[in-house]
Amino acid sequence: MTAAKPTPLSGFPELLPAERIVELRVLDSLRASFELHGFSSIETRAAEPLEQLLRKGEIDKEVYLLRRLQAGKEDETESDSADKASEGSTLGLHFDLTVPFARYVLENAGKLEFPFRRYQIQKVWRGERPQEGRYREFTQADIDVVARDVLHFHHDVEVARVMAEALSKLPVPPLTLQVNNRKLIEGYYRGIGAADVTAVMRVIDKIDKVPAEVILTMLADEAGLSPEQAGQCVALAGIRTPDSSFVARVAALGVSDPLLDEGLAELAAVIDGCAGLNTDRFSVVADLSIARGLDYYTGTVFETRLAGFESLGSICSGGRYDSLASDGRTSYPGVGISLGVTRMLLPLFNRKKLTASRSVPSAVLVALPDEQSRAGSDAIAAQLRANGISTEVSPGAQRYGKQIRYAERRGIPFVWFPASDEHPHEVKDIRTGEQQEADPASWRPPTEDLRPQIVRPGAEPDQD
Repeated sequence: MTAAKPTPLSGFPELLPAERIVELRVLDSLRASFELHGFSSIETRAAEPLEQLLRKGEIDKEVYLLRRLQAGKEDETESDSADKASEGSTLGLHFDLTVPFARYVLENAGKLEFPFRRYQIQKVWRGERPQEGRYREFTQADIDVVARDVLHFHHDVEVARVMAEALSKLPVPPLTLQVNNRKLIEGYYRGIGAADVTAVMRVIDKIDKVPAEVILTMLADEAGLSPEQAGQCVALAGIRTPDSSFVARVAALGVSDPLLDEGLAELAAVIDGCAGLNTDRFSVVADLSIARGLDYYTGTVFETRLAGFESLGSICSGGRYDSLASDGRTSYPGVGISLGVTRMLLPLFNRKKLTASRSVPSAVLVALPDEQSRAGSDAIAAQLRANGISTEVSPGAQRYGKQIRYAERRGIPFVWFPASDEHPHEVKDIRTGEQQEADPASWRPPTEDLRPQIVRPGAEPDQD
């Protein structure tokens, strides 16, 4: 029976082996950075009650529902009915990691030590129209610090620094972490007399997507601002500095409000706290156009742009939310930031900007003189593996030339020739043709060949 050629499923990306190597190395780097700062790893379930998912805002069209194929059938068993009763509601796949994390905090509050520092790297699902940078299934990497009742502001600075350090180690084009403060912009909008501050924020959040003249019209039509007020909002959004000099520039606009002053001080503390992290490949800036349209942010807000891929929008976003979760007696404020790993990597893969030096972990292929020698070749491979060298044995006892070509196709840099009565063990670098005598108990390849390296075309492979 001939099977039909499978049809690609849009929005559910699958990586080739070399791409998967890069992704795993990126995830390993992120884990190492997060754990270096004392963040604990957690994993939450993939499904949540639908009413829980919908608390976050207008995302009902993005939620994938989860149900059994036989749900609702007349032959439903007693066990099925019990399962449905215990679930108590329709289930949906989580579309981010914040909502399940809030539920996790409430359910486990008595077992957690606060402030609780967590990182979480998982798949999420979002039913939106697939396009570059937007997928229906993708991987996110989040960090958050959550406290009981009061979360001290220094954690805002800490979360920014931790993610900044993690991002600066990634083998990607230059990144810019843009930081603003909701208190700053809300206080400013109050100071100019805006009647609907939330509406102003929603419009300003689109300022990097539409022309300034359109923003001015939207501020008038959707937020009820006068031309003078709209101009003041656009003037604020135009301030962008690599240091805390934005404070003086805002003061020069002549708007005053206590909340504005508080936001200015907090934003300056974050920018100053990250000042030492700026390099030619990573920078932290105060960008007063960042609003973050979601209404649960209450202070610091973050967005991140990838150089050369600005059309993707932000690949790493977050901020402070003083009402992450509450059980009616105790509130759990938090601050966090989320990196869209798939959103960042897939465009780089598609444009051949990022790959691996080889598509297999194997550094060595042990040649097979003949089938009767397989046990001996297996023993050599075992010795090499005992020294931490990824090794495979040739699948067949063909002529050595064919076995070498097999290694070339796989991207394996070294071929090991077992000892015989005529010659000792030898290992060949098939890229250079250099062949030398070697002892499987002590030989090691160069460090850069031990594992596949992440390669940025035009740059040297990244070293461990």
